[in-house]
Amino acid sequence: MAKARVIDNRFLADGKTFAEDFVLEVDDPAAFRAELAEDLADVPIDWCVQPAEGRKKRLLVADMDSTIINVECLDEIADYAGKKAEIAEITERAMRGELEFEGALRERVGKLKGLATTALQQAYDERVRLNPGARTLVRTMAANGARCVLVSGGFTFFTSRVADAAGFHDNRANTLNAADGALLGTVGEPILGREAKLAALKEEAAALSIDLALTLAIGDGANDLAMIKASGLGVAYRAKPVVAAEAHCKVDHADLTAVLYFQGYAEDEFVTD
Repeated sequence: MAKARVIDNRFLADGKTFAEDFVLEVDDPAAFRAELAEDLADVPIDWCVQPAEGRKKRLLVADMDSTIINVECLDEIADYAGKKAEIAEITERAMRGELEFEGALRERVGKLKGLATTALQQAYDERVRLNPGARTLVRTMAANGARCVLVSGGFTFFTSRVADAAGFHDNRANTLNAADGALLGTVGEPILGREAKLAALKEEAAALSIDLALTLAIGDGANDLAMIKASGLGVAYRAKPVVAAEAHCKVDHADLTAVLYFQGYAEDEFVTD
């Protein structure tokens, strides 16, 4: 059994949300993390074990669909074409890592050829909502000097709007090709997928002249896994099993403000306006 000694602890929040921060001296961090995971497997709490130094990250790279927002935008667009069920099935398989992302994206977009582009705004207005804690996460990190970038395998039509609503500094995503008010059934190339998300993380870190240890990446699907594993703190949010198994930590119960608590922010430091 790994030996751990509590050096200090404090409450980060004590009320409707309970969050406590421990500073530990651990002889075998990997063994300690494994033992903690086993002990807390059936307890509805989110936790994270990490080095104390450099906890507050200077770069946030976040996935959009089912992470920062509540839906998969492509599935919702498909609903207006009467094809949500068949497209959502492909989406689920791609997010689980069962299908190559780029090919799955082309297939899904191809099924929407001829759909009026007005469906995009309709889907955004009627279906897209920020997930609880998303705006607070982004605005708090930004207020503390972190750069926040939304990087999605979805589409710029949505990322530009979601980035503005949540407070991201920038956004990267794919483009849907359209003409004469209708979708052409094609997506702009090259497609932003798993490797492009990793490249975005590295490019943004290099632009800030910071080590990847000072970065945070969060997502839920297989195309997020490369950036999650490469970041200093990779967070799986309500994630597919393949992602949850390899992320540094996961959020399954709390809202996105849990990612602030992981970094040592106290509730009275949150930017909520």
